[in-house]
Amino acid sequence: MLGASLRRLREASGLDRGQAGFHIRASESKISRMELGRVGFKTRDVEDLLTLYGVSDDAERRALLEMVREANTPGWWHKYSSVLPGWFTTYVGLEEAASVIRTYEVQHVPGLLQTANYARSVYRLGNPDATPDDIESRVHLRMQRQERFTQKDGPRLWAVIDEATLKRTIGGRGIMAEQLQHLLEVAALPNITIQVMPFRFGMHAAEGGAFSILRFPESDLSDVVYVEQLWGALYLDKREDVDPYLTAMEQLCVESTTPGGTVELLGGLLRKI
Repeated sequence: MLGASLRRLREASGLDRGQAGFHIRASESKISRMELGRVGFKTRDVEDLLTLYGVSDDAERRALLEMVREANTPGWWHKYSSVLPGWFTTYVGLEEAASVIRTYEVQHVPGLLQTANYARSVYRLGNPDATPDDIESRVHLRMQRQERFTQKDGPRLWAVIDEATLKRTIGGRGIMAEQLQHLLEVAALPNITIQVMPFRFGMHAAEGGAFSILRFPESDLSDVVYVEQLWGALYLDKREDVDPYLTAMEQLCVESTTPGGTVELLGGLLRKI
């Protein structure tokens, strides 16, 4: 969040990353990493950048410098850093700060809606050389990430799942039945909405694949689009990059089942297992 604020202030001041880097005796790439939240923040660097960007209000400066302390304080998820790639650690931090997460998934049930057994099966398939302890650590992290969404006043989760995902058996029939039953249960929570993109629509707005959109409670922070790849991820927060994903998500929601239709579809699949 601090990185996004610094980027917004830099752009408002009409400066490019090279100019900002020169001012703090750093490279353009360091400014880029700071704005993406992929490097630690030094209080001196942030103070100098705020001066360069014309931030003179004491309250605003104090608030941003407090964000430096918060950004440099490891989150609870950092204890799993030995089994998580760095690019995903960044996502977990953003997820923790988000107030609304909208996600489209075509391959697996979204991680925030997976059961432990389903998650375990997915990890084993994708990481055949992982040790049992590493797999259990990653499953435990996933279960911890889900806790916020089942608490009172938790963030909003809106998931669109491709029908193929629900018909692809992961881990065996028993595990898949447990997963479908779990989706039925969490779909009843007030802050979780689940829709299914049915086969009958054929081509649709998100043929490019899975993505998530994270929105934050601070009105001056832009949405972030997260697109996971095989060995990395893209983080997009510029308006011209985010808007096409917002449009695709809106179209997906229009074409997908209603929440009531989702319950009916899940129930039908469960009875066939």
